[in-house]
Amino acid sequence: MAHSYTPGLTVTEQAVIRRRRMLSLPGSVLVTTGATVRANQAVARAELPGKVYPMNLANQLGVAPDEINEYLIKKAGDPVQKDEILAENKPLMKWFKTEILSPITGAVESVSTITGQVLLREPPRVLELLGYVDGRIVEVIPQQGVVVETNCSLVQGIFGIGGETWGEIVIAVTSPDEALSPRHLTADMQGKVVVGGSFISSDALARAKEVGVAGVVIGGIHDKDLRALLGYDLGVAITGTEQVGFTLILTEGFGTIPMADKTFRLLSAHAGQPASISGATQIRAGVIRPEIIIPHRAGSVTGTSATLPERGGIQIGDQVRIIRDPLFGKIGEVANLPSELQKIPTESEVRVLEVRFADSSTAMIPRANIELIEGS
Repeated sequence: MAHSYTPGLTVTEQAVIRRRRMLSLPGSVLVTTGATVRANQAVARAELPGKVYPMNLANQLGVAPDEINEYLIKKAGDPVQKDEILAENKPLMKWFKTEILSPITGAVESVSTITGQVLLREPPRVLELLGYVDGRIVEVIPQQGVVVETNCSLVQGIFGIGGETWGEIVIAVTSPDEALSPRHLTADMQGKVVVGGSFISSDALARAKEVGVAGVVIGGIHDKDLRALLGYDLGVAITGTEQVGFTLILTEGFGTIPMADKTFRLLSAHAGQPASISGATQIRAGVIRPEIIIPHRAGSVTGTSATLPERGGIQIGDQVRIIRDPLFGKIGEVANLPSELQKIPTESEVRVLEVRFADSSTAMIPRANIELIEGS
């Protein structure tokens, strides 16, 4: 029997995940297979070439390009300090003397007797690749990176902004339908991953930035408030590089939407524990979900964690979220899976399912308009 594809968000207490950590240019790997690493530990390192500064010394000294070597104090390959003499002339009268000083600290990369130009280069910038999650190295890719495996609890979000970070989980509200306001955000939340409920206002976003939180996990946000936070309309297909002061993850969507009970309970159960989070989101081919990863401490979780299995299709009893108006954001349980196509208001005939909500009401929903909440 064929199954229709149903997109899903994973919300699970126990999972084994792997994250590939790759340098953007060849470098050196600092760990070995089997090693235990921390989220903030460097696992690989590369050097980015320093900025180049061209200087036409022949013009500045008033000499021919092929004569420039006679006036150089620093030769190609020599280190140089800022304001140190690079070249000077040797006039008969000292008040006609010209000294050319280095504008940077770095090295003399090359000297051209054709153009009279000298190239200075700043020291290389070290690029360190961090582990991102607490875990174990299961694969080393020479000169490129590693694969980190961790036994964890995992929550995927709908949308996020901001890059990878980590911090201790703090639950700022008492229920998943409570909005996160500025009063919830206190100075002791600096560097923490703050979990709210249904909504975060623009004032609370400003307060989160002022406090210096590492991240905010919330049910929903108004698009105008997101625009104000970023300072522009977000029109790209992938996020994760925004610089707003913290990472923001939406678990439900845009608007005031209570966080799913299952998500709120899971995060609450791990309050006080460290988590790694990423707001990177890609909504086209090769979907990337924002995520909250809570590595398990030895002995902290009973039972055996396993890599999440491939699902064969949606089943009766599965928890789903409606992702289209007019019921956008509502969460319910699959009550029935009719096999026959049904006509919807657009006159199209589509495959549907029956969803039962918490108040016992039901609705027939096109299968393309729901998202499966996966996990255990």
